[in-house]
Amino acid sequence: MATTREAVPASWVHLCRADEIGEAQSRGFDADAEGQDSLFVVRWQGRLHGWRNACPHIGGAPMAWRRDAYLNAEGTRIVCHAHGAEFMPDTGLCVQGPCRGERLSRIELVVDTDGELFVKS
Repeated sequence: MATTREAVPASWVHLCRADEIGEAQSRGFDADAEGQDSLFVVRWQGRLHGWRNACPHIGGAPMAWRRDAYLNAEGTRIVCHAHGAEFMPDTGLCVQGPCRGERLSRIELVVDTDGELFVKS
């Protein structure tokens, strides 16, 4: 879950304005500058949650089948489109699928006082 800070260390990576991610929406980011999304952010019940873009079931397989497609159609669960596992947006707990009971890896997020979203590098 994102916390708020007045100043963010220069080593942190800027992602976007926090308000660019709407309720029950997700967005991927290439924070590691590797040419693919290394993490994604979900806004769930008004809070931002950051997750590593890696399914715990298949050795870190990317979660989305297309850009920013990390949620189901209803926007209620994170879905690994490689094999259909479903995860809770706020806890990362797998509630359906082959990795049931496992969790996604949480990413620490910070929103500064100007509303900009950052991730620890």
